[in-house]
Amino acid sequence: MSALRYVYAVCRPLDAPLQAELTGIGGAPPALLHHHGLVAVVSTVPEADFGEQALRARLEDLDWLSATARAHQGVIAALSTVTTPLPLRLATVFRDDSGIRAMIEAREDDFRRALDRLEGRVEWGVKVFVEPEPAEPAAAAAAKPASGRDYLRSRRRHSEAHEERWQRAESLARSLHDRLSRHSEDFRMHPAQNPALSGASGQNVLNAAYLVPRAACEEFVELVDRTKDETPGIRVELTGPWAAYSFSGEEA
Repeated sequence: MSALRYVYAVCRPLDAPLQAELTGIGGAPPALLHHHGLVAVVSTVPEADFGEQALRARLEDLDWLSATARAHQGVIAALSTVTTPLPLRLATVFRDDSGIRAMIEAREDDFRRALDRLEGRVEWGVKVFVEPEPAEPAAAAAAKPASGRDYLRSRRRHSEAHEERWQRAESLARSLHDRLSRHSEDFRMHPAQNPALSGASGQNVLNAAYLVPRAACEEFVELVDRTKDETPGIRVELTGPWAAYSFSGEEA
């Protein structure tokens, strides 16, 4: 069976060895390919899964995609403990090592600039959600309105309450983003998450990533934590610290 070379990230030479038990895609330990003073972190993967045509089909298999993404993220997370990695897109593959070396040479200046910019910095994700409306008591839900007018009044009150909650969430999101952007070096605004795809409850109002120096992380986290209980019915979620995926130029 023919094989391809999978690239997780590009970085500078590691300050310490990767953990001995680390495994990547397919369960094999990742290897380091040195070239021009940079390092590509790589694995060997089967062409049957990662060839161009096979990969198009595999990307429709959510179980396979999820397992591959977890393995990819596991390697990036391990790298983040010993160096500043520049994560590459999921399923970045080459025919052989010479292809990887050619890629490094073609993008060497961009890689070095990005690594300089990201050195000593991490990414935090912040999301704001409008929580689902509280369920009506069973008796109230079963009760019929006394008249059509009562029904319309009830619908109007429900609509007004929902609109008020949404406006409060948007206000909180704007205020929080203003504060976080002043405590970070850069940010990226991502599209709102689709709850049917993400599995998260509620409606997503803010979905942002922030680039934060490691020395400023404690203050950044405290700022988010102080916001979490500001407004009932609105949920604030913090994830990270991550390698700077959103700022690597590889997020598309």
